[in-house]
Amino acid sequence: MSDFVLITGGARSGKSRFAELLAAHPGLPVTYIATAQVYDEEMALRVRKHQDQRPAHWGLVEEPLALSSVLERHAQNKGVLLVDCVTLWLTNLLLAHYPAEDHLTEQEYTQALHRLEQKILEQVRIVARIARDITPQVIMVTNEVGDGIVPDNPLSRIYRDLAGRANQILGQGAQQVYSVVAGYPTEIKAAGQALLDSLRREDA
Repeated sequence: MSDFVLITGGARSGKSRFAELLAAHPGLPVTYIATAQVYDEEMALRVRKHQDQRPAHWGLVEEPLALSSVLERHAQNKGVLLVDCVTLWLTNLLLAHYPAEDHLTEQEYTQALHRLEQKILEQVRIVARIARDITPQVIMVTNEVGDGIVPDNPLSRIYRDLAGRANQILGQGAQQVYSVVAGYPTEIKAAGQALLDSLRREDA
């Protein structure tokens, strides 16, 4: 069974750097699973910066959509799989299947968005199960995207909600969950689980 770790935080919080240090710590082979897609020079520069800070001997798999298939292909590896990042993967899935509004009524459009969200969340559940059950340690980096104002358009709102729900699913599956703020990680699952268990006992 994998030691599945989820690392979350805001933009430029230091979560990717912490994930890389954590992945390197056991001294085992590391495979970096990149979900980013490069569409312009600004994104290309971001990718190059990430590449420059990673050890050159790490393996690399670039996969924007089929994350579960990548994890399954590496299911027997004795090492670490570092996925960076979950929220880009969700973006890719959302945009790949986002319904066109042109010939849909408002009700049909809303229903199509709901079906798409459920379809993607089922993929998240599959990924969480695989990450927990396979041999290598799996470390996933994600983002907290819902701390700001409510977005003013349907695509942004469904993405915000999708990311939050996906993070909850992955957090439930992970053995450890870290939140990174201002470069400093805090393990939050153990304390949070103890509090939830206490509240549930009192409510029973």
